[in-house]
Amino acid sequence: MTRTGLRRHLGRDGAPTPLGRTEARAYRDCHVSVCGRYATTRTGDQLAIDFTAVVGQFFRESAPDFNMAPTKPASIVVARHVDGRDYREIVTAHWGLIPTWAKDEKIASRLINARAETVAEKPSFQAAFANRRAIVPVDGYYEWYQPKSEKDAKATKQPFYISRDAGLNLAGIYQWWRQPDRQWRLTFSILTTEAVGAEGIIHDRAPLHVPENLVDAWLDPKPLAVPLDALVNATPGFAQAWPVSTHVNSVRNNGPDLNVPIDIS
Repeated sequence: MTRTGLRRHLGRDGAPTPLGRTEARAYRDCHVSVCGRYATTRTGDQLAIDFTAVVGQFFRESAPDFNMAPTKPASIVVARHVDGRDYREIVTAHWGLIPTWAKDEKIASRLINARAETVAEKPSFQAAFANRRAIVPVDGYYEWYQPKSEKDAKATKQPFYISRDAGLNLAGIYQWWRQPDRQWRLTFSILTTEAVGAEGIIHDRAPLHVPENLVDAWLDPKPLAVPLDALVNATPGFAQAWPVSTHVNSVRNNGPDLNVPIDIS
């Protein structure tokens, strides 16, 4: 899609509707409406090839998901150091980070995203960001746009799909949480930042993409050796964006038709 084409869909100023105010601490740590759905279709074996990794014991194969939603299990890439050997591993984790101090899992749906600007200091994310960073491999993600001129909060927002041919390596963090039944659950969150795009923006926040040359540094379980601004804003210009059907609005819908371009001119 061209710059002109995307701006035609977004409006002349290319600006999104401002987010509403949030109240709970967990909501202050993240924006639940940013990068709240994505598509992921690669198998564990394909991810292992793509990331020069091994399929770990905590990986569970699942069907392609074209409408991945919060709290669902998904594939992530982590770094492992075992018996003096460093390697990457594909594991399955639930989307929505649960801090070790959380009393129950309800907080997970509110911690699907972590603000890059404050991730190093927020209690919900601080420990995970320090030494448990991950790659969340996605085909593309969905974002919803509503022009500023449409003041009616109930007005239908137009969903867009943002993708690249090679997919996106979204910056994530992960945390183990012990459930009431004493079993361990692996959880993760996706980092977001202020959206800046060469072809306009759909939302005022966007997920961060980890370039291939920074994957090792990002996954290294030590304090981050590169600045966060070295990561890439996954917005139109770096990625392609096109409008899709509102069928994606419902988590009950799932299939390749969800990210097929539609004409909204």
